[in-house]
Amino acid sequence: MINDLILIYKIKEGDIKSFETLFKSYYTPLLYYSVKITGRTDISEEILQELFYNLWKNRETLSISRNIKSYLYNSIRNRSIDYCRRQKFEKSSSTSLDYFNIESPGGNPEERAEAEEMEKIISGTLAKMPPRRRDIFIMHRLGEKKYDEIATLFSLSVKTVESEIGKALKMLRKETGYTR
Repeated sequence: MINDLILIYKIKEGDIKSFETLFKSYYTPLLYYSVKITGRTDISEEILQELFYNLWKNRETLSISRNIKSYLYNSIRNRSIDYCRRQKFEKSSSTSLDYFNIESPGGNPEERAEAEEMEKIISGTLAKMPPRRRDIFIMHRLGEKKYDEIATLFSLSVKTVESEIGKALKMLRKETGYTR
């Protein structure tokens, strides 16, 4: 803890050796952590490089007053989840429609309009969810992560993850009017 505070102080002062020490100490574990979320090493490397670049660029205004390890892991988790969220929304509309078991629109303009409306409702519903619930749902359904993997990433119990996914599905069913 004291070493972290000294390291942060030296980095704020522009000590490149301290920054290199921080980088070498945390790069590999943070990379593995990010890969568990994104599923892609290349993307996780970019996320880490961006984090460390921003850390150095904004070193004079760093406001880390406690644990650098916690700060770095939280930053990587948030950035990795943001990447997954962006990927979900960048997918083509037909892919997302297929994913939610909505038939892809054929040549019929009425069917296409209905499918596009359903996609808007689903996207809007996801946007209304609390961030943790939305992230858990997206990681499970679109990131194909298992409950126990998500529970580990968020430091939650498996039951909490199950509950959050259940609440997300209930909200989606209510908003879309879908009943089983």
